[in-house]
Amino acid sequence: MSNSKFIHIAEVIEQKIETGEFPPSSKLPTHRLLAKELGTTPATVAKAYKLLNDKGCLESFIGRGTFVRANSELDKAIQAPDKEENYNFSILQPCLERNVPALKNAYRQSADLLTSDVVGYIEHSGHDAHRAAGVKWAEKYGLEGANSGNMLLTNGAQHALSLLIDALTKPGDTILVERLTYPGILAIVNMSDRHVIGVDLDEYGLCPKALASEIDAHQAAMVITVPSHQNPTGLSMPESRKKEIAQVINDKRVWLVEDDIYCFLDDEPIPPIANFAPDYTFHISALSKAISPAMRCGYLKAPESQITALNANIRTNIWLASPINFIAATLLIESGDAFRLADQQREVANERQKMVREIFTSIEFTASGYHIWLPLPAHWQPDRFAMEAKNRGVIVTSGSYFCANNESTPHVRLSLMSIGNETRLRDGLNQLQRLLDSDINGFFPY
Repeated sequence: MSNSKFIHIAEVIEQKIETGEFPPSSKLPTHRLLAKELGTTPATVAKAYKLLNDKGCLESFIGRGTFVRANSELDKAIQAPDKEENYNFSILQPCLERNVPALKNAYRQSADLLTSDVVGYIEHSGHDAHRAAGVKWAEKYGLEGANSGNMLLTNGAQHALSLLIDALTKPGDTILVERLTYPGILAIVNMSDRHVIGVDLDEYGLCPKALASEIDAHQAAMVITVPSHQNPTGLSMPESRKKEIAQVINDKRVWLVEDDIYCFLDDEPIPPIANFAPDYTFHISALSKAISPAMRCGYLKAPESQITALNANIRTNIWLASPINFIAATLLIESGDAFRLADQQREVANERQKMVREIFTSIEFTASGYHIWLPLPAHWQPDRFAMEAKNRGVIVTSGSYFCANNESTPHVRLSLMSIGNETRLRDGLNQLQRLLDSDINGFFPY
């Protein structure tokens, strides 16, 4: 009976974690206290906690207690497509079917360019021609001051983020991010043993006064921001706000990482923060959101003072980003196809934003680019809503994965682009609308 009881207790706790009753990073009751509440022994509770520790749901610290493991696991927040019958609203990517013909053509042409000089080891982070293509891509969307010497090549934007955190900060340092931010950033920071603090947002994005205050309060080593079509809130900084943020960065002399991968979704280019704080800003652009995440082509414009150190870090860890992908990327950029595909994806996103407004008529929400940040009715908790949606074959991302300060937010994020077929997209959105209108209250007895 003891064995079955501790397993049952573990299952109940796990359900409470999934529904948000025990939120990420919350402290669980002591063995003795929970045992008294459940009418069992501390030893039985200890077995349940150990089982959940082994499954990765909990983490225990001597002298501090047992806590729910923070929700930064990307495999839970962003689920790759698996079953064709599922409606997957969890992953931000372009409508890939529209880009495949141009991708096939670029890779076919790439085969003729695979000479021994191209596919061998080289100095720095990649070939001059490939870095020059990155300059052309970023300049199209407003970046100034880039050249083939200060533009580095990375294995996508996520690698660029990891590279900068590793090269410019050390374990124990504090990194500031938006209060609601992309879980990939949180995953890197948490895995690298840095502290993360979320900075307040307003209608224009990151708040300059709050940023300056947090830099001073925590002696922050780095700030990371997504300035355009921010993930998850959808906020975009106007030029005036970017200049205010740049002023704070210049005054405080702290590193800024500008993750600008959604800049192509702006109707007109808006100058990036890097233009106004070039000595302290690392500007990241990439082809993953406009062309294909599988290309793994990231472009990192760095301050001149850090080029040598970053090249050394890239060489030590991966030697260089694969030139084979950058051959295809360069062909797409030089031919103009990359910009044509990006424009097409922006048009598709705008049409899908109109569709979602037609369906979710009773809710005010933030809509921008590839996704919407959807507030939930009062009777829905985000983790529980995501679980109930999944039971219906609809995959959404709970707002809890985006909270840098382990607070709660009554939202879910919906990607509008990963479902290629518009009829299926509309069907999935209608299912979510029906679920929003329903009132399902779960109860898990001990």
